[in-house]
Amino acid sequence: MNKNLFLAFLVTALMVLSAQAQRVRTIQPDTIPAQMVSQDDCEPLPNEELSFGLPAADATMQTDSSFLVSAVCGGRHIDNVLSDFRHGRKSAVCGGRHIDNVLSDSRHGRESAEWDRLLRCRLDALLNDPLFETTQLGLMVWDLTADSCVYKHNERQRMRPASIMKNLTAVTAIDVLGLDYQFKTSLYYKGMIIDSLRTLAGDIYCIGGMDPKFGSKDMSAFVQAIKSLGIDTIRGSISFDDSFKDKDRLGYGWCWDDDNPVLTPLLCDKKDEFSLRFLSELRRAGIIMIGGGVQNSTVPIGSSKLICERRHSIKEIITQTLKESDNLFAESLFYNIAAATSNKGISKGASSKQARTAVRQVLAKAGVNTSEDDIADGSGLSLYNYVTPNLEVQLLRYAWRHKDIYAFLSTALPVAGVDGTLKSRMKNTAAWKKIFAKTGTVTGVSSLAGYAQAANGHVLCFCIINQGISKTSDGRRFQDKVCAAMCQ
Repeated sequence: MNKNLFLAFLVTALMVLSAQAQRVRTIQPDTIPAQMVSQDDCEPLPNEELSFGLPAADATMQTDSSFLVSAVCGGRHIDNVLSDFRHGRKSAVCGGRHIDNVLSDSRHGRESAEWDRLLRCRLDALLNDPLFETTQLGLMVWDLTADSCVYKHNERQRMRPASIMKNLTAVTAIDVLGLDYQFKTSLYYKGMIIDSLRTLAGDIYCIGGMDPKFGSKDMSAFVQAIKSLGIDTIRGSISFDDSFKDKDRLGYGWCWDDDNPVLTPLLCDKKDEFSLRFLSELRRAGIIMIGGGVQNSTVPIGSSKLICERRHSIKEIITQTLKESDNLFAESLFYNIAAATSNKGISKGASSKQARTAVRQVLAKAGVNTSEDDIADGSGLSLYNYVTPNLEVQLLRYAWRHKDIYAFLSTALPVAGVDGTLKSRMKNTAAWKKIFAKTGTVTGVSSLAGYAQAANGHVLCFCIINQGISKTSDGRRFQDKVCAAMCQ
């Protein structure tokens, strides 16, 4: 080989190796918590690739060595040649992209990988807790920005979800019903209004749609609407139509001795007192009844006229469901999903079975194997609910991919240290205001599932289920540490 040519190759190789050595990032010892040093996952990162995105061993093969050699032999200094590379004059080496962009992507990729590694170290350290000698843990963290799993532990173990079951109900409701959906309770009459006698010769019908926000103001509006028609006397019956759903007043698998909401289509201030309150308001307004009495029957189709209808938006219902973990609101969503997806029609009675089918259809779209779940209700109260952390994470990924769902869901979830069931948690930690998640608590179970704003700028979704715990505070303490680890 020509001596000059050999020297040129040697100089080129040395320059490449020098550049690589300068670009290798060394992790400073004081940036790693002491408890992480012994973790298996905390091995030093492998030698980083060159800025061209190629392994060091192949770099000299991919560069245009003949160009470098001719430049040196032509009298140009090697620094000038490298300068040309840096300024994109040889950008074809990097697939036509400017070298600065390649370097930036490489740097960000290395930083993200390093952050992932440190998070795994932190979570591994948290799992070395005596709590898990006697209890079970399911944990999964997914980087939505990078679309990759960051951490998993027992992620396919079937566990009781408690109120993170409401995430499934809320996402299904948005997916099936849409954000313009309205919950409604309606007031109709049948017959003739005799103006001279200020009398309705006919019947009044109250039709329930299982609106959990129907309250005293709505009831007053009903009675005032009757008065506005010039009616002081009702010569007929008052019917309460509760055919919106089946006759089950408790959810499937609920404990009879718990403080459970009553699942009735006609609600007033969240209680099963609609008929009593309506009759009382009529008397207070000076409207008397003669004849027909009170009964349960459906409104006649075609021969009745609307007096008044009170509505509340699905956004109000979902927000209350998630922020305050309201079981009645969750079940109202559940049965409205059933009514909207039933082939039998609304008057035949929506059932929990129909709602379960609709939820599983959304889970299937999210890529979840339905063997990972047993869905009993919409609130998480049932003893028969079982899900996996993977199921929750895949559902949250599905919401993220559908921006209309995520945009609202992320505002409806409790915010750490700010509102809802997370108002008093994670204050003065890295997770403050950066965790948006649904809490869950039943006897022996504490859970948390939602989204996190990570310190590396990425958005994560996660699910944590602590099962078999004797103290709810033990589970919450662990969950708060996980959240802080994700946000620091």
